[in-house]
Amino acid sequence: MSRIGQVFAEKRSRGEKALIAYTMGGDPNLTLSLEIIKTLAASGADLIEVGLPFSDPLADGPVIQRAGQRALAAGSGPEEVLALIAAARQELSLPLVIMSYLNPILQIGIDEFLRRAAVAGADGLIIPDLPAEEGEEIRAAAAGYGLDLIPLVAPTTGQKRLERIVGHASGFIYCVSVTGVTGARDSLPAEVKSLLQKVKKLTELPVCLGFGIGKPEQIAYIKDYCDGVIVGSALVEIIEDYTKGEIKKDKMLELIAKKVQTLKSVL
Repeated sequence: MSRIGQVFAEKRSRGEKALIAYTMGGDPNLTLSLEIIKTLAASGADLIEVGLPFSDPLADGPVIQRAGQRALAAGSGPEEVLALIAAARQELSLPLVIMSYLNPILQIGIDEFLRRAAVAGADGLIIPDLPAEEGEEIRAAAAGYGLDLIPLVAPTTGQKRLERIVGHASGFIYCVSVTGVTGARDSLPAEVKSLLQKVKKLTELPVCLGFGIGKPEQIAYIKDYCDGVIVGSALVEIIEDYTKGEIKKDKMLELIAKKVQTLKSVL
């Protein structure tokens, strides 16, 4: 069983849900990015999603777009993110998942990128712009290197396409809460519950919800309908405050830890 499978199996056995934390690899720089990853792990994240900065991130809202731009400006790219994963893996045992758009992977080469990701210690990949109909080559290569290829499904995903996506999935299913981009929101739409229920009927894989989640009350609203929640922008905003000079490094790490602990307490 993969590290991702082990985490969710342990959570299910205890009647708990997983907290998946997102951070942009290399934001605000590679040294601090590693500290942030270790802080997320130490404060209770069950799985960490590390973004690979890209110039045209179609699924990211303004907060994560700016994080990607900061990371690119600081010299972070595919090689640097893979090295960051490798450095984190030396100290951490929890699952690490790379979130990358397709273009950087194609630039390196599918097989070569996945091989390097596996060697670095990554456990899986999320590729938001990989169409389900065109993913066979990547799915096969990922499986060959022991990497889970985690798909996204949205409220607008039709039943037949949903069945196809779920049927090829591994790791967990990433349910998108809104028909839009990432970013913290005040509330979640009521239809997310029906989306989660619909997906759960089709798979034994864990089903997790992301996009717009950053408050304890939001997690309390949907935790009985899913196996885990994904939190990104609410954490990246704290890093952005640091880059603006509004808080010092130690305060940034403290606030990140407190945010994770607060959200984890609801799960």
